[in-house]
Amino acid sequence: MRWNWEQLGWPKFLYESKALAALEQQFLLQSGEFMGVFRHVGSADQDALRIELISEEALKTSAIEGEILNRESVQSSLRHQLGFGPDAANIPAAERGIAKMMVALYEHFAAPLADATMFAWHSQLLSGNTTIKSIGDYRTHDDPMQVVSGPIHKRIVHFEAPPSKRVADEMRRFIAWFNDTAPQGATPLPALTRAGLAHLYFVCIHPFEDGNGRIGRALSEKALAQNLGHPSLIALAYTIERKRKDYYAALERNNKDMAVTDWLQYFAHTVLEAQVTTIQRIDFYIAKAKLYERLRDRLNERQAKVIARLFKEGIDGFKGGLSAENYITITGTSRATATRDLQDLVEKGALGKTNTLRHTRYHLALGDEKAG
Repeated sequence: MRWNWEQLGWPKFLYESKALAALEQQFLLQSGEFMGVFRHVGSADQDALRIELISEEALKTSAIEGEILNRESVQSSLRHQLGFGPDAANIPAAERGIAKMMVALYEHFAAPLADATMFAWHSQLLSGNTTIKSIGDYRTHDDPMQVVSGPIHKRIVHFEAPPSKRVADEMRRFIAWFNDTAPQGATPLPALTRAGLAHLYFVCIHPFEDGNGRIGRALSEKALAQNLGHPSLIALAYTIERKRKDYYAALERNNKDMAVTDWLQYFAHTVLEAQVTTIQRIDFYIAKAKLYERLRDRLNERQAKVIARLFKEGIDGFKGGLSAENYITITGTSRATATRDLQDLVEKGALGKTNTLRHTRYHLALGDEKAG
């Protein structure tokens, strides 16, 4: 026996509940903190913030699989799907599809899981794909479903899933387990435990030809939302993508044994980090609104362009900090003008700076309430 699904105990995963108890409690406390912070955002801004958070998850869950999508197209499609704007005709199929899946996840998180749920997600994810045989259905091919790496002459098999002929029965059991372990189910599980098990269980079955990782992460978010009673909006894919190697390593460590405490601890810490990141992003959004309100009509066109670019970089900021050379590249202005603009932004309290001379770097001064 090599893989967990080949073992006699499958799919009864073994883990130590006590090792997760403190993490489960922290998750609930941080969920309350998130709701408190979110309520400080005005109702109109809440809608824009939802678009921002959902679109980032759509982009990052795709990026984990090596698919780079267009942010503006995803956000435009999300606005339409959520009823905030018209349908744009030029949205690529991939961007429109992931937006539809994320909105379905957001709006119907409370619904029981069914084959049809995942078939719809799969059809949306692979909209426009011409290389996959089974779209909106489980895989049926006879070839082994493997996760591999390395050159073709020296393949490393990281995992092999159950054969296709077993998938329908495996998914029947998985769906029953997912619904039974929901808060109102027959055997409810704590939030982090259930979400972590759901992800590992699903990707070990690997029921689709493609898209298993993205659907697996969506299932985790559905599980968390059901346990909370509202959409989680946490930056799960965002957090996983930043440490993608750790994510794949944790999955590989736990696909050959039924004892998965290690995986659940990894996943729980990832969710907790994602919660903290989400709260930071909400604080960042609020600070952004305050800065623009404070500096309304006081920025020239060049300054406004650079400030917008800095905000686009998000909470991680401009890699290495903004330099005068960056400013010149973004605006196309002269060095003398860039120096004056940057000094003016510092005096107005829009930017802070570190170091001196050619090593000077600038950053958004979001905690500074200076009137200028």
